[in-house]
Amino acid sequence: MNRTHQFAQGLASVTVVVILWLINCHAQSTTKPVSKDTGSTSATVPQSTEKTAGLTAYPADVASVDAIIRRIYDGISGPAGKKRDWERERALYLPGARLIAVGKRRTGEVVNRVMEIEGYISANSEAMEKEGFFETEIARRTEEFGNIVHVWSTYEARHKADDSKPFMRGINSIQLINDGKRWWVITIMWQAENPDSPLPEKYLK
Repeated sequence: MNRTHQFAQGLASVTVVVILWLINCHAQSTTKPVSKDTGSTSATVPQSTEKTAGLTAYPADVASVDAIIRRIYDGISGPAGKKRDWERERALYLPGARLIAVGKRRTGEVVNRVMEIEGYISANSEAMEKEGFFETEIARRTEEFGNIVHVWSTYEARHKADDSKPFMRGINSIQLINDGKRWWVITIMWQAENPDSPLPEKYLK
């Protein structure tokens, strides 16, 4: 196993490719650990917002908290050679929604990668089709108030669905909103466990 893969397993990811991108990007840069991409906080409307707006979600994907969480995981999972349905995935996200990968360098420095859905897709789609990636939820904690929900979702990641052991586990912190008609993803922030930060037993139930 090469050094990049060893380090990747200690970082955060809804997909392994985001992890690798995060490592390579920050290892080669001396700037602050928030990079510029379609997840910019610029006042201009990002491209991903334009593409997300106007998309119609499958009603069954956004009818409940359970449904949209299930679709988040199903949408990025699949064997090598399978194209993901990114149009269906885009429709889950409110325009301007953020996806944030959090990890730690070997030096101990905490780094993060802030994206919108287009940045996430461009960073992941090619390698997901090449390598295969399956992410499954193994435990969940949910807090609700009014039209907002926070889901603390524990995950396992495998390259093949029938792999006996995951190569990575971690937490997805998912914020959702219901606009009275459907559920939307507002934010997904994630971090993988590592030797210094193993998953607590309470988040495995």
